[in-house]
Amino acid sequence: MPEPFLQAEAMTGGYGAADILHGCSLSVDRGQIAVIVGPNGAGKSTAMKAVFGMLALRGGSVRLDGEEITGLSPQDRVAKGMGFVPQLRNIFGSMSVEENLEMGAYLRRDDYRETIEQIYDLFPILRDKRRQAAGELSGGQRQQVAVGRALMTKPSLLMLDEPTAGVSPIVMDELFDRIIEIARTGISILMVEQNARQALEIADRGYVLVQGANAYTDTGPALLADPEVRRTFLGG
Repeated sequence: MPEPFLQAEAMTGGYGAADILHGCSLSVDRGQIAVIVGPNGAGKSTAMKAVFGMLALRGGSVRLDGEEITGLSPQDRVAKGMGFVPQLRNIFGSMSVEENLEMGAYLRRDDYRETIEQIYDLFPILRDKRRQAAGELSGGQRQQVAVGRALMTKPSLLMLDEPTAGVSPIVMDELFDRIIEIARTGISILMVEQNARQALEIADRGYVLVQGANAYTDTGPALLADPEVRRTFLGG
């Protein structure tokens, strides 16, 4: 059986002396969507930061496409094919939409115009507003800019921390539809999501974290059907 495209094994670490992650393991196959859910304070965003190299691990490892990357900086991980969209401060508000996208191409030495056009095809509203300051956009449109900027690096793994935070249910559904489209192009998706039920509906793989450790791991549909998961984490 081939190794998953992303394999994070037994990650242990935190901030300062306190560990937040306790042997947390995550994996994503190529072109699949993996979702991390769980209660507040479960370590979901910390797990994402650990995968991206923003948190020094005291134990465990991270492998991407079979390569050990545990010791690499976030910028080096971007060069290896990781894209990361944080929940907060994920756009340059005073820059135009197109300038934001161009900032995402900072590591590239090739012509990135085709990638910008692909992003405009994925998010047509951004083409209409490409000259507008990103800070003037709605919450959902700003999220599209943030995802688009990450896609400018041409990642093989796209990581999204709470991509639907603060947006309306209609916008959430649209963002999830676009995330499915991105995965269909062969890009692996790892995302943290508070809207657990909706996120698991689109997930090939789901991880329920509790206190920095894996509580449940299965396919999205299986977790949605699990009575204990539904009762404890999905409101019945």
